[in-house]
Amino acid sequence: MSRTIGLYLYDDFQLLDACGPITSFEIASRMAGDAYSIVLLSARGGAIRSSSGVALETLAASEALVPDTLIVVGGNGSREAMRDEANLYFLRMAAGKVRRLCSVCSGAFLLAGAGALDGKRATTHWRRAALLADLFPAVTVEPDRIHIRDGHVWTSAGITAGIDLALALIAQDLGEDLARAVAQDMVVYYRRPGGQSQFSALSELGGDHSRFGDLLDWMRGHLDERLTVETLAARCAMSPRNFSRAFARDMGMSPARAVERLRLDVARERVETTPVPVEQIALATGFHDPERMRRAFMRAFGQPPQAMRRLARG
Repeated sequence: MSRTIGLYLYDDFQLLDACGPITSFEIASRMAGDAYSIVLLSARGGAIRSSSGVALETLAASEALVPDTLIVVGGNGSREAMRDEANLYFLRMAAGKVRRLCSVCSGAFLLAGAGALDGKRATTHWRRAALLADLFPAVTVEPDRIHIRDGHVWTSAGITAGIDLALALIAQDLGEDLARAVAQDMVVYYRRPGGQSQFSALSELGGDHSRFGDLLDWMRGHLDERLTVETLAARCAMSPRNFSRAFARDMGMSPARAVERLRLDVARERVETTPVPVEQIALATGFHDPERMRRAFMRAFGQPPQAMRRLARG
């Protein structure tokens, strides 16, 4: 039986937020014998222009059958779309009818605006998580997660996390083996449902993207040392107070949080790809105590290092 996947678009949406899930479901459908059909929806139908200028043709949501799964994409236009009552009206109606209601990146703002996230845990791109929490205090925002399921509502982080979300949905429908095969076909890393952190975001920052790029590179090479605010501020020739404020403003998190994320990044990679004992990894990445590293893994990934190593080895 084919399941209908609806992608909900609005002006100035992010193209990859839609195309990543579309491709995932397309490949899964090919592998599983027409398991999915895909429909593009918008409030009024017609061609909807993405932030890149590429437009996709949509059906008017009010005239289409309610899909099995509805995914609201993110993009620069999400704030304006969140104020459009036509969008909110449809999402309120759909929330009680679809089997799964989902969002990619800032699509969470539309779900929140429609009240679909009230009393629920949710995530979005880490740069927008604080704003989501401020605008919608009834939502428990967890900025570290790649994707979160709370009941029939699923939310995911930025852009490529839409692929992670789609793989998790495919795994729920068709099993982990098929979802893993889809990931392999797409040449993307297969992430198991839930519990993963956006910790890798810091690995993509630096250089031209931030005045703290050189500092981040230095931090990665000195994770076994005590990386206090004072130490980091001295590297930047700033006072600790000014450094903390500037770093939090530019990076979207405190220096201490950034240090832990970088340690998690390196520790996880070593846990999954090397036979080095966990105790040695904890020491080399600055956690020092294996129990402290275990607690950090549980917070970020929902699993201890040993479990993640077993999963990585298959």
